[in-house]
Amino acid sequence: MTRCRLCGSAALTSVVDLGATPPCESFLAADELDRPEPAYPLHLRVCTDCWLAQLPPLITPEETFQEYAYFSSYSTSWVEHARAFVAGAVERLALGGEAFVVEVASNDGYLLKHVVDRGIRCLGIEPSVNVGAAARDAGVPTVTEFLSPETGAAVRAEHGPADLVVANNVYAHIPDVVGFTRGLRALVADDGWVSVEVQHLLTLIEENQYDTIYHEHFQYYTVASAARALASGGLTLVDVELLPTHGGSVRLWARPAEVAGEPTERVAEVLDREKAAGLQDLSGYAEFSDRVAKVRRDLLRFLIEAAERGETVVGYGAPGKGNTLLNHCGIRPDLLAYTVDRNPYKHGRFTPGTRVPILPPERIAADRPDYVLVLPWNLRAELVEQLSFVGDWGGRLVFPIPELSIVEVPAKEVTA
Repeated sequence: MTRCRLCGSAALTSVVDLGATPPCESFLAADELDRPEPAYPLHLRVCTDCWLAQLPPLITPEETFQEYAYFSSYSTSWVEHARAFVAGAVERLALGGEAFVVEVASNDGYLLKHVVDRGIRCLGIEPSVNVGAAARDAGVPTVTEFLSPETGAAVRAEHGPADLVVANNVYAHIPDVVGFTRGLRALVADDGWVSVEVQHLLTLIEENQYDTIYHEHFQYYTVASAARALASGGLTLVDVELLPTHGGSVRLWARPAEVAGEPTERVAEVLDREKAAGLQDLSGYAEFSDRVAKVRRDLLRFLIEAAERGETVVGYGAPGKGNTLLNHCGIRPDLLAYTVDRNPYKHGRFTPGTRVPILPPERIAADRPDYVLVLPWNLRAELVEQLSFVGDWGGRLVFPIPELSIVEVPAKEVTA
């Protein structure tokens, strides 16, 4: 990668180099274990002209999303987050029965089903054939497309302009950020709203969340760089909310530039925080690579010492971020016997690169391991509750990010 994909500058500086890994959602079937497995460099750089952090576009969205292993509805907290967003957006924007809502990268309909339930007309635009089919089966109108200016214009011509366009957890997933943003502008009404949720680079850096760096994420946004990206397609940032999702995200509210008006004070407050953290100069990135290396050393030391004591460690979850962590640390079944996942699509498959078996969640209670390494650490509160049964045999939970944390789970009291 020689040029910034947002501003075209050649002023790209290394932030952290995680080596080479397979694409994080390329789970392996049993009959694929003896085949070659491609790996691609995972090297995050930042543009010192526009401050967009980015990976080189070594794989295409088409390779990743034609058939996708991630179904949003399997996360209870994520479905609740979507319900609360819809309720808040309906109130904020006074969306009534005549409104039209479009979600880009709508996955299995986990968010739009709440729009359907309110009797509001909606449409999902989802590139993955399998999860889009699941959305339609759930009663959510969905078209199978990647968003581009042409797609946006075609949807608008057929269905009308959208009062609200939602783009949650997709703005990092597209290499053509300018074209995608122009697609958002094509969809939204001239007096409408666009809501974008994306992980916040500020918390990624501050909380050592390096495992959220993977090939599906082509860029990593501050509010400052996100505002520049939105402007590239004719949208103006008018408000921002800081969210706890994915370890720390931002919700960006934007409008067509012609009607946007002045941004709220919250935008200025977050921009000031980012500047104070050194994210608009190189000072904020300087020590990140060293802190990433410490996460790796601490986790490997724990796993090796547990193995030498004869203790069993298994995983919980098989998220994309987990595969960055497993590959960067070189963790294979000798240190992590298996991991489990609620998504049946992944059962019987193996993690890319490290070939850790993925089993149904029931195996944890059956095997009673000494430790459970929680890979989707961003769902900590939800999973500490879900995995409370591990305390029944004295098992403990392990969280690797932002630093190694071993959690004692109290055994449940037995009442007469």
